[in-house]
Amino acid sequence: MKSAFLIAAPCSGSGKTTIARGLMALLTQKGMKVQPFKCGPDYIDTKFHEAVCGRPSINLDSFMATPDHIRELFTRYGAEADVCVVEGMMGLFDGYDREKGSSYEIARILNLPVVLVVDAKSAAYSMAALLSGFIHFREDVRMAGVIFNKVGSEKHFSMLQQDCEDLNVECLGYLPKSPALEQNSRYLGLDFSEEAEQQELIKLLEEHVKWQKMVEC
Repeated sequence: MKSAFLIAAPCSGSGKTTIARGLMALLTQKGMKVQPFKCGPDYIDTKFHEAVCGRPSINLDSFMATPDHIRELFTRYGAEADVCVVEGMMGLFDGYDREKGSSYEIARILNLPVVLVVDAKSAAYSMAALLSGFIHFREDVRMAGVIFNKVGSEKHFSMLQQDCEDLNVECLGYLPKSPALEQNSRYLGLDFSEEAEQQELIKLLEEHVKWQKMVEC
């Protein structure tokens, strides 16, 4: 594999599934071989990953498997990929026993950089305090950068960029508020079965997110 990263969030509902699936689709459209992975025993998101990437999405579960087996799975399925995208579960540090079984544990086992997706709706400089906690809570977190979700305006995004500058963390862009991305949802996640909605998501990510920077991870 040439590059790899894990997409995580402070909590469920932050938009990591939307952004993970959209990035997989965008990178695939760019002609890259994208190998998807999913933290934990989730068999719904993996089907969406496979539909987008044209490759089976592999579960990485540190509750069910040893670190050596997780490394073996990651190496085997990612060997021929241009980029490996791992979608986290719940919040970054949420596991079955504190951080055990969490997305953080998978990132640590595989030494993966973490892209943190944060719901920035109705917040500005308070985001700096939240980000500082996630950056410094565990010193072995390799924070590749932050993507802000549900950003209200360019002015709002400019304020959020200042948060990242103060913390010396890469701001990888944002996803603006969009009714098209919020109106269709299922009880277990967003529904991007409609081609028009998926293309809208890809367009927004290409315009507002530094996807090239992420591929360099």
